[in-house]
Amino acid sequence: MAAESPSEEIPKIQEPRLWRDDGWTAQVLKNEDDDGWAVAMIRDGEPEPALIGPWTMGRDKKNPKPLDVNAFHTLVKTASEFVRRHEQQLHATLHQRITVSAKSARITVSLDIVPDEDNPYALLSAHAEGEEGGEPLRQVRVAPSFKLNRASATQWVESDFPKPSER
Repeated sequence: MAAESPSEEIPKIQEPRLWRDDGWTAQVLKNEDDDGWAVAMIRDGEPEPALIGPWTMGRDKKNPKPLDVNAFHTLVKTASEFVRRHEQQLHATLHQRITVSAKSARITVSLDIVPDEDNPYALLSAHAEGEEGGEPLRQVRVAPSFKLNRASATQWVESDFPKPSER
């Protein structure tokens, strides 16, 4: 029988070097590069840490400072912000938009990359600027390496939306 919520699937742990709660696991590890310690923040269900950072030494200057509720919540907040920024950057890379003035109109040119493992591609599209997202003018499939910038968008619009050559 499947658990009803993520908190029931993965038990809460609160140990000096391992905390698990709120969809995250914090694990204090020996830093292999020096005599210090590091903390890895892993989101539940993910195979790799979302963030790894230095961890504070304890008073004995040999062992790590134990995790506590305040440190854990700070780590969760930091790791969540890091993941959110990474997701925003990925979205911005995969979905680009430029509005140009060409052919006596304002036209929004979009490049939407589809990162398929076997056959990645991108869709280059143009919409007349207007109230409900604009009227679709043309859409073509292009290589995911297509470089969308103001010059390439203007040239594509002014030459009546041909399929760009694959170089």
